[in-house]
Amino acid sequence: MSTVRIGLRCDAGPARGVGHLVRCLALGEEFLARGAHVRLLGEVDRVDWAARQLASRGIPLAPGPDTPDGLVEAARRYALDVLVLDSYTLDPAGAGALRAAGVFTLAVVDGDSRGQDADLYLDQNLGAHPAAPAGRLLAGTAYTLLRDDVVAARPPAPRPATPVGRPRVLAFFGGTDALGAAPVLTRVLLSTGHPMELTVVVARPDIEAELATLRPGRGQRLRLVPPTDQLPALIGAADLVVSAAGTSTWELCCLGAPAALVCVVDNQRESYHRVVRHGIAAGLGELPALAAPGTAGRTARATAVRSLWGLLASAERRAGLSARAWSTVDGQGRRRVADAVLGAVRPTALG
Repeated sequence: MSTVRIGLRCDAGPARGVGHLVRCLALGEEFLARGAHVRLLGEVDRVDWAARQLASRGIPLAPGPDTPDGLVEAARRYALDVLVLDSYTLDPAGAGALRAAGVFTLAVVDGDSRGQDADLYLDQNLGAHPAAPAGRLLAGTAYTLLRDDVVAARPPAPRPATPVGRPRVLAFFGGTDALGAAPVLTRVLLSTGHPMELTVVVARPDIEAELATLRPGRGQRLRLVPPTDQLPALIGAADLVVSAAGTSTWELCCLGAPAALVCVVDNQRESYHRVVRHGIAAGLGELPALAAPGTAGRTARATAVRSLWGLLASAERRAGLSARAWSTVDGQGRRRVADAVLGAVRPTALG
């Protein structure tokens, strides 16, 4: 019996963030649990947390080719049966080149398939419907890719409405916080004047230095922590989570966390609005508006302050968000994706 060999093509770094890597790691964990060989092809640059995640799983890292010919050559070098492509910048012709070479190709996309000709497409976003040939699309939150530690921390039920005088608030904005959301949203949170125990995950030393100059108000306490493997536990302990509207949205849903999201980059906008429209999380607006000077910025921040005050003051509103989030993502998405991939490739790999 032949072992299926799977490659994950993605990158992580200060500018790219770690979202692509996080969901590839989740899928890699599922394939490893099923006895497959898994290798990551890409660059993990100056993100120690991400490098530790790879090492702890025993997933080898090799340089990631960017061209169609390079992808095919790497697939042949490592005798890959499957190559997962999760990138906004790879040449879209790579998927078709891999298919022509007999390598099963899964393209992980966020709305736009970028013209890739893959065997299978995955868009894990709420209400996803990218253009894809019939029978070749896995779409929606039933296919959300989540890591072992997130799935293991999923509570058996949503959060109850529990009033607290000084809510525990967690704020984090990805593994690198490339656009500096933490200082902006920390100031907004403190501006509510509401008592709180605020923990902020700081991704970079310059952000930590800026946040260290802030002075919380009466009844407020600010704690700064570095990126941590214990994030699911921090989420589980928080009464409210403030985060970017990226891949972490689905982790928050799985954990039933009452959350308020900010749209940090353009490619988050469509998913952000869908999630807010369905009442799965509260919306705080877009980062450029919140960070803007002048009247426009003050207006955006004042609106966000009012939204946060309402959440901090109302256990019922937080519980409503928790219930809708918890029911949106069940934590079994990666199993469904792996079933689809292995069901397609095993006859060939074992033939």
